[in-house]
Amino acid sequence: MTATIKLGVSQCLLGDKVRYDGGHKLDRFITNTLGQYVTFVPVCPEVECGLGVPREAMRLEGTPETPRLVTRKSRIDHTQRMRDWAEKRVRELEKEGLCGFIFKSGSPSSGMERVKVYGEKGMPLKKGVGIFAARFMSHFPLLPVEDDGRLNDPKLREHFIELIFVFKRLREVLAGERKMGVLVDFHTRHKLLIMAHSPDHYRHMGKLVADGSLTVSEKYDRYPTLIGEAMKFKTTIKKNVNVLQHIMGYFKKHISPDEKQEILEILELYRDGHVPLIVPVTLMNHYVRKYDQPYLKAQYYLNPHPLELHLRNHV
Repeated sequence: MTATIKLGVSQCLLGDKVRYDGGHKLDRFITNTLGQYVTFVPVCPEVECGLGVPREAMRLEGTPETPRLVTRKSRIDHTQRMRDWAEKRVRELEKEGLCGFIFKSGSPSSGMERVKVYGEKGMPLKKGVGIFAARFMSHFPLLPVEDDGRLNDPKLREHFIELIFVFKRLREVLAGERKMGVLVDFHTRHKLLIMAHSPDHYRHMGKLVADGSLTVSEKYDRYPTLIGEAMKFKTTIKKNVNVLQHIMGYFKKHISPDEKQEILEILELYRDGHVPLIVPVTLMNHYVRKYDQPYLKAQYYLNPHPLELHLRNHV
């Protein structure tokens, strides 16, 4: 890649003291580990819309569908203020070329899901979305988003980071001249990765790229939506095994009976949950190099993100 991935992030997660109580919520995985591969674009809705630090705590009230942002004690309604600012901010963020966003969980402005919304009787429902997060996700429906709490789940973490690397590569393709060869190369190198997320989209996207009745521009216009939709589907052990068996087929004429048996045994261990995904993938990479399979060498499925992140060690 020719440039760093740009990732939006709730500013408090970077250790900046912007929270209502004057504190922060530093997340060292985000700053120390992920920070080696991305450039952060920090956003603090409360501060950026003009509220100070420290400030009175706020919460969502009303219904999850139409929540209001209200201060807890003085009962000041900041809903419209936040909405007006959010509308302006998402348009500014269009210029940043973001490949994703990490929100602060539970925040009445930045929580992406399960935010408490207090009804008339004072009982909260954890079904809300922060005012800014809702506007961001509506404005950028295909961009990968997560929150700091969900990133503690190894599968969700691996999925999110895989997606931001895909979107970075996609942005580079879209930023260049619209050439059929470039789109074909991008699609070819992502085929197995797409298959691992959504076999249906894999077939549909193959037909799109090969459709002789469409112009190059029409294909470029439709392709981002399809890959964005495909990558929203999470991988599963079953889908990964299907892809790994597909990979095995490329060198089945070259491997010895013992090597074939080794692969099948490792796939069975992975299928039964005894080893993580990194084990069969490492073995497949070994045979790809040994038998010099150029198509598989180019597949992002086998190397979707930096190995140093250890993401496939736990899924």
